[in-house]
Amino acid sequence: MGSAAAFLHSATAFHALVARIPDDAWETVALGEWSLRSLVGHTTRAILTVESYLRLDDPGFENVPDAEHYYSRVYRDLTDPAAVAARGVEAGVWLGDDPAQAVADALGRAMALVDAAPAERIVSIGGLGIALPEYLRTRVFELVVHSIDITRATGIPHGQPAACVAATLALAAGVAATRGDAEQLLLALTGRGTLPAGYTVV
Repeated sequence: MGSAAAFLHSATAFHALVARIPDDAWETVALGEWSLRSLVGHTTRAILTVESYLRLDDPGFENVPDAEHYYSRVYRDLTDPAAVAARGVEAGVWLGDDPAQAVADALGRAMALVDAAPAERIVSIGGLGIALPEYLRTRVFELVVHSIDITRATGIPHGQPAACVAATLALAAGVAATRGDAEQLLLALTGRGTLPAGYTVV
C-alpha cells in the first residue's frame, strides 16, 4: 500500500472512530493533560498539517531523507512539548459542535491536495524539505498511535487497518534503528532484554 492510500485509509478509520464517540465523553480525561476533545484535536492535526503544508510552495530541496529521520532528528529539534499540548487544545476547540464532520471536511480538503500533487512534491516543515510520501508516513504514524490512545480512553475499537498498524510498527522500529537503538530494541522484541523505563521513539 502506498503512503497516500495508507493515509486515506488510516484517516478514514480515524473519522469513523470520532463519529462513534458519545456526546458525554468529550471532556473526560484521555491522555496526560488532554481531554478526549484535545486528544482528538491533536490527532486531527495529522490531517490538517497535510492540508496546510501542501498549500505552501514546494521548497525545491529535500534534506530530510525519510520518515525515520523526521522522527529521530527533526521532530525532536522542532517540537516543543508545551506548544504541542496547547495546539492540541486549540484543535479540540476548532472541532466545534460536530467533530466528525470537521474531520471529514478536513480529510476531503487534504486528499484533494494530495491527489493533485506531483509525484516529486516536497513539503516544507520548519524550513526543511521532505518528500510528500515520506511525510504522509509520519501522518499515518500519528493517526494510528493516537487512534489507539482514543481506544484506550473510550473502549471504542479504533478500526485502524492492520496494514497501517504494521507500517506504524515498522516505522517505530526504523526510528529506533536510526537513533542507534536497533540492537537494544531487537533484544527486547525477542525476549532477550528490556527497554529502559519510559523509552520512546518520539
